[in-house]
Amino acid sequence: MKVTVGGSLKLAFRPWVEGLEHIPADGPAILASNHLSFSDSFFLPAVLDRKVTFIAKAEYFNTPGVKGRLTAAFFKGVGQLPVDRSGVRGAGEAAIRSGIEVLERGELFGIYPEGTRSPDGRLYRGKPGGLARVALATGAPVIPVAMIDTEKIQPPGQVMPKLMRPGIRIGRPLDFTRYQGMEHDRFVLRAVTDEVMYEIMKLSGQEYVDVYATAMKRQLADAAKAEKEAGKAAKAALAQSEKAEKAEKAEKAEKAEKAEKTDRADEPEKAQRGPTGS
Repeated sequence: MKVTVGGSLKLAFRPWVEGLEHIPADGPAILASNHLSFSDSFFLPAVLDRKVTFIAKAEYFNTPGVKGRLTAAFFKGVGQLPVDRSGVRGAGEAAIRSGIEVLERGELFGIYPEGTRSPDGRLYRGKPGGLARVALATGAPVIPVAMIDTEKIQPPGQVMPKLMRPGIRIGRPLDFTRYQGMEHDRFVLRAVTDEVMYEIMKLSGQEYVDVYATAMKRQLADAAKAEKEAGKAAKAALAQSEKAEKAEKAEKAEKAEKAEKTDRADEPEKAQRGPTGS
């Protein structure tokens, strides 16, 4: 996959990279990155000599049919692990177990602390469960990573990707061994996560938003739904208004036509009476 997918990506998009010296030549490490695009999980491994294992939703691995099997083979080939997201708590525990297993093998584990892609290019609050618990349980260093401009290559709804140079900026490893054994302390988990997110923010230059990206996506979806419903209501009101206007015009036309018929019927009688009416 590094030769085929990775080589093709580097040849076509020519991503620039800063801080490669911060990636250890061997041993476990956690790559904690911002998440702007579906392609983040491909660009980052493409520029590294070592294998990086990310977690991915289980639907990519169990979709039926030929297309589903090809998709599953692809994601397995690029080093992604399936995680069932049917239950929020179950998904979190599965991600933690997967990360610990990868690091115990002395490999690189990639994770997106925001939990989902940014809906608008800004950096959102990191979720404290996965990243911090894996780091404290294993003692592995956390390397902050900033993906730059990957969301501009293929925005949502665009079929063909835009050929442009994305960037990858890798920061210095962060050591959290001072907190080992405290992975169930929610204040420690929040402190570790916030420190990592601060470093990512410095590397990426993104505006930071102190809410979860999932919450923002719900707000945007609700706003879009409300706007759509308001548009439907406005359209219905306009149609009703046009219908009432047409009915009013038809009624006026009918009255005018009746008045005109009455006038025509009265004309012979008026002519017989003459100008004096006698």
